[in-house]
Amino acid sequence: MTGATKTRPGSRISRAAHAWGLPDVSGAGRFVAANVVDSLGTGLVLAFTVVYFVSTTPLSLAVIGAALTTGHLLALPAPALAGVLMDRYGPRAVVVSANLVSAAGFAGALFADSAWHVGAVYAAIQTGINLYWTASRSLVALAAAPDQQRLWFGFLGALRNVGLGAGAAVASVVLAAAGSGGLRVLVAVNAVTFVCAAFLFGTWRPAGRGGDAEAGAPEPKDSPSTGGSWRDVLRDRRYLLLVATNLAFVFAQMVPSVLLAVYITESLHAGAWIAGALLVVNTAAVALTSTLVTRRAQRYAPHRVIAVAFALSGGSFVLFAALTGAPGRLVAAGLLLAVLVFTLGEILCSPALNELSVTLAPARLQGRHQAAFQFSWSAGSAVAPVLFTALLDWHVALPWVFLALVSVLAVPAAVTLKGRKPAS
Repeated sequence: MTGATKTRPGSRISRAAHAWGLPDVSGAGRFVAANVVDSLGTGLVLAFTVVYFVSTTPLSLAVIGAALTTGHLLALPAPALAGVLMDRYGPRAVVVSANLVSAAGFAGALFADSAWHVGAVYAAIQTGINLYWTASRSLVALAAAPDQQRLWFGFLGALRNVGLGAGAAVASVVLAAAGSGGLRVLVAVNAVTFVCAAFLFGTWRPAGRGGDAEAGAPEPKDSPSTGGSWRDVLRDRRYLLLVATNLAFVFAQMVPSVLLAVYITESLHAGAWIAGALLVVNTAAVALTSTLVTRRAQRYAPHRVIAVAFALSGGSFVLFAALTGAPGRLVAAGLLLAVLVFTLGEILCSPALNELSVTLAPARLQGRHQAAFQFSWSAGSAVAPVLFTALLDWHVALPWVFLALVSVLAVPAAVTLKGRKPAS
């Protein structure tokens, strides 16, 4: 017998996972499963909420829209509540509660038959979603080694896109085959998936982090904090700069859902199928390449990656604006190129921003800092529809000019974070 050793299958699997940019998920099986179940359930009804209430209630479309908007507004304070609860009880307890609140909201939707009822159940659903997103980033710090947090964010982003896409595909088939009755089944199943996700998150026991902690990085915690207030967050200029930088990213992320289709069909007078195809390209690219790109970018500091990502996003918006005067035969090719550049910027930016949202927040006030970070998502997603449509109404290129300027301004903001160490 020679001194050479055979390669173990596990080693080959580990090398393959490393090549694909996957993090070490050992000891986090329930955490991963909970994210899959959560995203799959969300995808089941995300695109069919309005259709469901139109099909199952006697209300008009205008009344349903007003009720949903009211519910969304009622849920806006949820991140602040989540921040306080996180600092008191830890992030895992908040995530479990968030899934149960969403489950209750979807269960209530099965019996909604009036405007106030629709608004109330949608407020519960959105409250659960806002609570979840505020606390979920801190769970990554519990699951990941310090040098793998960005990989985890990239992995979970890809996983969520796959889950959302699969859920939407299943919902489309059910809707086509069973109509409104099928929608009721989907809503009931979705309530169950949130309960299952809550169980998985609640029974998951984070393993100890491997490796040495980064200099100055706060220890991840799933326990109560003492001391501190919102004033401490407002005095943390470093973190507020990160929040402002993330707002630029939020505006960019609203392009596929708010601006892209209407720009293509109404301003460029191209076919609606092009918008649908480009959305599929964006979703598929994020799902299939996030881990690979994140792995390649991990060698660089997050502030550098964010700066490059915003430069790419700004370039994509310039391409979108330039298409307003392009010949018809170049529009489709130009749109595809712009979407690909935009998607690359998205894939680079999201994990790095999420990593900084955790590592730049002091452990004792992780919850309140995450609430401030989540507020940029709530505010940006609320403002973007009215802002983009108003700019588009004034001139077809104005939304893209605005987005390009915001992205360009975000580059030096990201660079300013260079050398900043997390608060102790």
